[in-house]
Amino acid sequence: MRAIESVLDRIEVVGNRLPDPVTLFVILIAIVFGISAIAAFAGLSAINPATNEVIDAVNLFSSDIVRNILVDMPKTFTNFPPLGTVLVAMIGVGVAEKSGLISVGLSSFVRKVSKPLLTYAVVFAGIMSSLAADAGYVVLVPLAGVLFSAAGRNPIAGIAAAFAGVSAGYSSNLLLTPLDALLAGLTESSGRILDPDLIVPMTANYYLMIALVPLFVVIGAWITDKLIEPRLPLPNDSHADHRNHSLLEKEQARGLRWVIWTALTFLVGVLLITLPDGAPLRDSQGGYAPLLNSLVSLISMGFLSIGIAYGIGAKTIRNDKDVVNMASESMSDMGLYLILAFVAAHFIVFFSWSNLGIILAINGAEVIRATGLSGTALVVLLIALSGFLNLFIGSASAKWALIGPVLVPMFMLVGVAPELTQAAYRIGDSVTNIITPLMPYLPMVLVFARRYDKSFGIGGLIATMLPYSVAFGIGSSVLLVIWMLVGVPLGPGLG
Repeated sequence: MRAIESVLDRIEVVGNRLPDPVTLFVILIAIVFGISAIAAFAGLSAINPATNEVIDAVNLFSSDIVRNILVDMPKTFTNFPPLGTVLVAMIGVGVAEKSGLISVGLSSFVRKVSKPLLTYAVVFAGIMSSLAADAGYVVLVPLAGVLFSAAGRNPIAGIAAAFAGVSAGYSSNLLLTPLDALLAGLTESSGRILDPDLIVPMTANYYLMIALVPLFVVIGAWITDKLIEPRLPLPNDSHADHRNHSLLEKEQARGLRWVIWTALTFLVGVLLITLPDGAPLRDSQGGYAPLLNSLVSLISMGFLSIGIAYGIGAKTIRNDKDVVNMASESMSDMGLYLILAFVAAHFIVFFSWSNLGIILAINGAEVIRATGLSGTALVVLLIALSGFLNLFIGSASAKWALIGPVLVPMFMLVGVAPELTQAAYRIGDSVTNIITPLMPYLPMVLVFARRYDKSFGIGGLIATMLPYSVAFGIGSSVLLVIWMLVGVPLGPGLG
């Protein structure tokens, strides 16, 4: 354990010697520009296996690209996927926080939960939050910090546990998620290159997903309690003002009662616009896709409603101006995130325009083909490749659309079922989410951590999250290998 802590300490020291994260992204942009010019000059290219289109490296210094950069700069920033999600969610969450609801509510919850179980609960909630797409990143991660603070524990440890759980959730869950349907469709189309009648259901990896949940919960909680939190400094008492209160004040208790009635009313309202035929949150086929796509908005409105209700009941909100001031204070707290989002958005877009990530993904798949491995070794290699490529292409579906048409048929030819290939890909893709700079929510997590430790830098974040990434990768790989050796079906109806 000491050896591991020593390595993490060195990573943190080296990482924190790097420039400010904003400056670091600017440097990465410069590096991408330089590499793109060299790659384009060298004629680096790859063939898209799905379309047979030749993909060439693009020189970002070319006139067309420079013109697009300057013309599209505002759009590049405003189209950054997490930007709207984060800001919309933080309006409601911010009012709930500033009114005192989150602090009082969580401190009341903490008094009823034993300290060891708290970490397990946070990691589990993170895993399950993948049902709400990216809402776990913008809601659960900061709340976990407040929750740990209310329990007298280091809030950064709570942020880390939630961040690890949310990322792990993309390869594990007790319920099916939208990603299951998306990846299964891509796997099926890739496999039909060899087998025109192939059907890959969205339940293809369901049994494995369920089995990964307790594994990730145990690993994530153990790493948090035994490795991560002991490395962090003791929490600042200013962030845990309510944790020693044995009784709620009269106003606080009244505020929480108002919250319960408001939450029930809000839930009834959501059900009324969801369940009836033709309801606003049902699509033309009667499905619930609009509901899933509205979760961030509903979460923000829900937090806003109960935050206002609590504030009125607890008398921390006297009039409409107090609500507006609380929301604006929440937005002002996001100033650093906006700057980070600006440079991160441009880094990701420039890297995409250069085609370097796509070329790397396709060539990486060809490397696997050239190894001549088969069976278990091939599956483990795919997990490693998927985790590596995730450092360069963040979207799980985008990567699978590129390399699936190569890997799925290739693995089928050596006796590996498409469902197993998909499972190996998903495991590798999820475990490195928390350490790649291309993760869109990484800057946001850093900003939330800096609320509690102004000196917490990119080195500290990577050193904190690296043990989760390694342990999740090893644990899930071992489980998948055992699954293969025993011959347990990956999902319903699969052999």
